[in-house]
Amino acid sequence: MTEVRWTVADQVLHAVLDGEATMNSIDPGVLDGLDAMMDAVDDDRSLRAVVITGAGPKAFSVGMDLDFLGRCFGDPDGVFLPFLDRFHRVLRRLEQLPVPVIAQVNGLARAGGFELILACDLVIAAHEARVGDIHIDFGVPPGAGSSQRAPRKLGDQRAKALMLTPRWLDGPTMVEWGLALATAPRADLDAEVERLLEGIRGRSRPVIAMVKRLVAAPQSVTIEEGLRLERDLFDRFIHEVPDAAEGFTAYVQKRPAVWGDADVRAFR
Repeated sequence: MTEVRWTVADQVLHAVLDGEATMNSIDPGVLDGLDAMMDAVDDDRSLRAVVITGAGPKAFSVGMDLDFLGRCFGDPDGVFLPFLDRFHRVLRRLEQLPVPVIAQVNGLARAGGFELILACDLVIAAHEARVGDIHIDFGVPPGAGSSQRAPRKLGDQRAKALMLTPRWLDGPTMVEWGLALATAPRADLDAEVERLLEGIRGRSRPVIAMVKRLVAAPQSVTIEEGLRLERDLFDRFIHEVPDAAEGFTAYVQKRPAVWGDADVRAFR
């Protein structure tokens, strides 16, 4: 059984998939934990980032728990499909959080663990990581988003190579393929993530949320629609969120900015 545990320090929520005995496998309790974690992010406007990693040195997450998977195949309509519907909702909520979600990939990630990585904004991977889709090895297609997210992040051919062959990516290959931003030896992984966080702390949370939303837009709209969305949201932001003027004023006055906590996710 895997639990989702987290701590908050210095504007960052650090979450751990804590189920080392099952290599941090995923079951309904994990989805409960991820939802509770995201509730905490919504409630704490001081947060600027979330980091998710797996417990122990071996795995980020190997995907669905085998005991629970047995129940799923025993009752597809009553257990499996409702679980996948909930998994989709959790991953979409993760993508829509107002702060960046960083996957700190410390080891093996496959199937549902791979799909969790794909829903994160930024990925820092250990050199020793091994990441793959491997649904086809079990005779099933992807069920929690990899068929749609992987082509958008990797391109069609690389996504198909991961989903149609028994291919595993280590940290350097994840960077080469565009799945990870950076890689480091496992012993230096915390420090590599910290270097990324240093550039995020102290920034305006409303601006961070707006950037996430705008960068996600090209996945579902044309370039013309995306540019119009950017223009319209910029208009609302300038008029309704004090952070815009505060950033300029603080720069001119050569003082630290004092950011607000406006929730811009309701902007249309």
